[in-house]
Amino acid sequence: MTERFDAIVVGSGAGGGVVAGELAERGRSVLLLEAGPHHSAADHMRWEARANHEIWFPVAFAEPPAPDQPPVPLFRGRCVGGTTTVNTKVAVRPDAEDYSKWYAAAGLLGRDGEPFAEDDLLPYLERVEQRLGVRPRTDWQRCVTAVEPGFEAIGAKLAPVMSYTDPNCMRCGSCMQGCPTNAGKSTLNTYIQPAVVFGGLELRAGCEVRRVLIEDGAGRPQATGVEYLGPGGDLQQALADVVVVATGALATPGVLLRSGVREIAGGSPSSRLLGRNLGFHAARLIAGLFDERMDAHMVYPISSHCKQWQRDADGGFLVEAATVQDPIGFATGLCDEQGLPMWGQALVEVTRRYRHISSLLTMVNDENTGVVWVDEDGRDRYSYGWNEREQQRLDASLDTARRILEAAGAKRVLPTGVVSTHVQGSCRMGSDPERSVVDANGESHDVMRLFVGDSSVIPRTLSVNPSLTIMALASRLAAHIDADERGYLGTGARMLTPA
Repeated sequence: MTERFDAIVVGSGAGGGVVAGELAERGRSVLLLEAGPHHSAADHMRWEARANHEIWFPVAFAEPPAPDQPPVPLFRGRCVGGTTTVNTKVAVRPDAEDYSKWYAAAGLLGRDGEPFAEDDLLPYLERVEQRLGVRPRTDWQRCVTAVEPGFEAIGAKLAPVMSYTDPNCMRCGSCMQGCPTNAGKSTLNTYIQPAVVFGGLELRAGCEVRRVLIEDGAGRPQATGVEYLGPGGDLQQALADVVVVATGALATPGVLLRSGVREIAGGSPSSRLLGRNLGFHAARLIAGLFDERMDAHMVYPISSHCKQWQRDADGGFLVEAATVQDPIGFATGLCDEQGLPMWGQALVEVTRRYRHISSLLTMVNDENTGVVWVDEDGRDRYSYGWNEREQQRLDASLDTARRILEAAGAKRVLPTGVVSTHVQGSCRMGSDPERSVVDANGESHDVMRLFVGDSSVIPRTLSVNPSLTIMALASRLAAHIDADERGYLGTGARMLTPA
């Protein structure tokens, strides 16, 4: 027997969790499939090695353009709630320049036929902010106040970040191992679990989707369901009126490519863009070693930021303060003043002074020059290749962070290499099929009833943390699917039909 739903959503992170939860709350029958395990706050604890193994994907790497250049580590959550379960809950709206870049990149238009702008997303940003209880984090601790004079010394100013954490946050520092008090508002505890209890959402964890089922219909290919491996490894199918793939910018292109979208579309311009234009929002942690204790591991990890250099003309990067990696990640990623990985006694001496570290996080506006592809063995692969402008921003952001920390009194300044946790753009959303994979509503240009609902659709990398934007776009997608302007959806009743 094969189950049938109004919608199947693949992936439960910032995109999929919102789409599935909101559709179920609207009375639609929804199956939510997640490859990772289902853990609640009762399972979370401050145990870095365990969390790395259980609720994070193994670190992936974007391959460099030349053998003498390092790969870029890529981090993402693998559990119900996705990366929203293990991120820092920063909620920042896009800048006007971000929207302009979206239109320039993919011709993205709003409902009035004008270039997509804040008015098109604002109702959904506000809706998500209200749902998450977004608030300013003004409760700065010593690790932040210690670096604030360094910003002021170079003519910059720190401001509180907006955060989706409720007042129960005790600043325990466990965000990246999962919040043990549910004060961190992941899609699991904000959208998914309420929909499971009150909306009839069908959640299945430990289920890996192999492909979207696509058939001919009404003269065009259309998605009819998915094929997936259940928790026991058995191959199963489920059917639906619409399918939403939301497995993240690193995994969604592979799902669509393995589903044969490019072949079915005859190599159309939009299908050839699958996996292209991957953006990284390239980041570094820059550690300042101080004489006094900072204890940056026992705080809300990111409570302030400086947007002075946010726009491209001003530098093209953002600086957040203050944070520190947990001990394993800290020791693994640390480099010396020359940018070479630290090891041996030098590393021992620095890690012994872990409590004296306060770090800045820099994030660079990149230009979506990365690629996702599936190799001959069926594995997802990634690559990057910074252009001259991107490299200049990377260098300028590191130099700025170094000057800030030195001005604040740091005795040593030690960076990590470039990493990414904010991948975006591998299935661009746009109104021009020649420059995008999905249309302005997130539906595939090539396959009817097939939608993408995650960071893949962002046409150009944001200049701010993308999680709020991803959730707002997902809320917008849920509203569009529920409105059913194209008559895709059935009655909402779940049915069993012969396989």
